[in-house]
Amino acid sequence: MREWWAGLFQDLTTYGVRGVWNDMNEPAVFELGTFPEDVRHDYDGENVSHRKAHNVYGHLMSKATAAGLKKHLMPRRPFVITRSAYSGTQRWSSVWTGDNMSTWEHLWLASVQCQRLAVSGLSFAGSDIGGFIGEPSGELYTRWIQLGAFHPLMRTHSASNDTGFNQEPWAFGPEFEAVIKSFIQLRYRLLPYIYTTFWQYAAYGTPMLRPLAFVAQHDANTHDLNHEFLLGDSILVSHVSEPGMIEKSIYLPEGTWFYYFNDQSFTGGQSVTIPTPISEMPIFVKGGAVVTQYPDMEWVGQRKVEEMILQVYFGEGITHSILYEDAGDHYAYKTGQYNLVRFKQVSEANLFRLKKKFVGRFEADYTHHRLRIHGLPFRPATCLVDGLPIDISQDALQAAVVEIRLPATSKKSY
Repeated sequence: MREWWAGLFQDLTTYGVRGVWNDMNEPAVFELGTFPEDVRHDYDGENVSHRKAHNVYGHLMSKATAAGLKKHLMPRRPFVITRSAYSGTQRWSSVWTGDNMSTWEHLWLASVQCQRLAVSGLSFAGSDIGGFIGEPSGELYTRWIQLGAFHPLMRTHSASNDTGFNQEPWAFGPEFEAVIKSFIQLRYRLLPYIYTTFWQYAAYGTPMLRPLAFVAQHDANTHDLNHEFLLGDSILVSHVSEPGMIEKSIYLPEGTWFYYFNDQSFTGGQSVTIPTPISEMPIFVKGGAVVTQYPDMEWVGQRKVEEMILQVYFGEGITHSILYEDAGDHYAYKTGQYNLVRFKQVSEANLFRLKKKFVGRFEADYTHHRLRIHGLPFRPATCLVDGLPIDISQDALQAAVVEIRLPATSKKSY
């Protein structure tokens, strides 16, 4: 049956299908929820009940779907979404959390589910933003978009159009639309960072979403927290989960943390209270991090990316960050067509130093790095690149965020 199912994708890919969404593959039966437990399956030659086959059914369906797409899309990569899964499905498919509801409780639940899926091995997960069943308010939909922008799978999806309700980003008025647009744009800017986090997940099994109890197990204050998490190594997120919330208490693990929207720095190991206007949600960047970003774009591939933006956050001591990049499709990375760019910040109270180690044979489109240095505790007098002074104005050096545009071909240090 799996061989037959995989073969169905030959015609679909001929007509341009690049991905497949396997829905209701528990398998679902509307009146019963799923098959009765005594339904029989030929379980690779073993006669078993549905009680044994239930979760494995969707798992093997995803495997067959990915196999068929991979064969007939070659050399392009397949994309699969599944509702039902089992341990190991992460090798073939992304998942989403099923038919949720347009309630604040289900917004909170989406965050918890995706964190727990991630630490269980299924990082490529997301929820139906706004809720599948029901009609969200503009505030609920906006807060859900803000959370979804930091989930590996970001998708807004709803059955409410069947009732005449328009659940689209522009449907809740200009105030909410502007905020929603800003977070979708932020998602696109963060794609190099998110793609690198995907690589860490694929290469090392590291969860993309990391509950604080996962990253700071020695800190007992993190053990019961479920409303905040790290996306990747350096970005801490805590979504707004109640209507009308004007501020929120956030616990920060040890280290220095910068509030994303104004660069205010905080010392970790304590709780801090952050205002939560509708235009913001609590987002922090770890001191010492290099967060890689694209310039603004409306969709992937909209235009040639001419520079990679390095958002660097000052941190005393030695810190490490990484950028992974390849073509974003095809399998040339298996023959070495990828880059690993490792950043090492070695800074002191009155000295900022960033080193770069470049390994790989992928030719990226961009030719420059735009270095944006946040949180310098001193006013720099000079700037050296590869040990040589560069011409940069004192106004630029004295700015709150020091910005320098440099050739990406520089292999050594800033």
